[in-house]
Amino acid sequence: MAIYKYRARTQQGKVSSGAVEAVTENEAAELLANKGLIVLALAETRRKTARGWNINLGRVKQRDIVIFSRQLSVMISATVPVVQALRILAQQTANPIFIEKIVEMGNDVDGGMKLSSALSKHGKVFSHFYVAMVKSGETSGRLDEILQYLADQMEKDYDLISRIKGAMIYPVFIIVGMIVVGFLMMTFVVPNMTAILVESGAELPFLTKILITISDFMNKNWWMVIIGVVVLIGIFRLWVRSKAGHLLWDAVKIQVPIFGALFKKIYIVRFTRGLSTLIRGGVPIAVGLRITAEVVDNKAYQKLIMDTVDEVEGGNSISTLFVKSKLMPKMLSQMMNIGERTGKLDVVLEKLSEFYSREIDNLVQGLTSLIEPLILVVMGVGVGGMVAAIMLPMFQIAQSIS
Repeated sequence: MAIYKYRARTQQGKVSSGAVEAVTENEAAELLANKGLIVLALAETRRKTARGWNINLGRVKQRDIVIFSRQLSVMISATVPVVQALRILAQQTANPIFIEKIVEMGNDVDGGMKLSSALSKHGKVFSHFYVAMVKSGETSGRLDEILQYLADQMEKDYDLISRIKGAMIYPVFIIVGMIVVGFLMMTFVVPNMTAILVESGAELPFLTKILITISDFMNKNWWMVIIGVVVLIGIFRLWVRSKAGHLLWDAVKIQVPIFGALFKKIYIVRFTRGLSTLIRGGVPIAVGLRITAEVVDNKAYQKLIMDTVDEVEGGNSISTLFVKSKLMPKMLSQMMNIGERTGKLDVVLEKLSEFYSREIDNLVQGLTSLIEPLILVVMGVGVGGMVAAIMLPMFQIAQSIS
């Protein structure tokens, strides 16, 4: 958004001046004209980079895109021209980064570009999946329905991710708290407690020696420990972003005990929901599979889906490779085969998506219930070991004195 300073003449012939907030100069002139003012001079004075303390600054959230899709759908169904609808949305959107992109899209569409082509210029905001669906809506003349359906599906994805994150907040908070308290204890508290044991000159148990060695190192080099942890996290993130690291990490995630089953179900929901949406939008199955491979965002599943594209283009069933793969449940493969034969593959995929979404909910609840006692056990073992390492030699020293 920008602030435009203006001089204008009223209907009564009086000259007035002031400032107006708008996205573009044309929009500012239009706003003044709507107020019955005849513009004499109009110039931008400053650009607003944010509205207050906007937490969305710097990126566009999925929630922003959901609201954008739903509002654009309503306006298109009400026969509002796409260009005008985009300009209205630019005024209503709170995220300044998103405003700039909507304004640019409005200008592109006004210049004769299709909406899907305008969206594709902003690949970091609108995925290949989203652009393909909008393109299918333009081709079929059902753009308003497609946008509404997209908003519904994205909202389901958003809710699923929110539920998983919400369920993991408590365990993560406890684990982080344990690490911080353990670090502070080993760095500042334990050295003072063990100093008495060292000064006594008594023979200390092996567990106490280990505790003293670790706490002494952390007390003298605590800054090295913090730097080391930060460096390791940075190296890990760079490794995961590399091609080989990403491939290996994706394979490890689905094999990890307990959490591997959760990751598998998340990828299956992304696949079934994405492909169902694309098929319903009129996208050919082979093209839909290619787009869905990007949506899944796991190298192991991407390879399976891209191999399936070759099978489909060769005239084979979509479930040919799924039946043989351990990545896909047998039920999914069999139901997809039935859906393909009956011509209701999109309906079957949607039902599967709903089923596995419920499975994820149940699994997350089970994991939360399992993690809590595990955390208590770990805390008990850690605190018990620390107490034993300190108190046991103290009892020995007290007995030797008596």
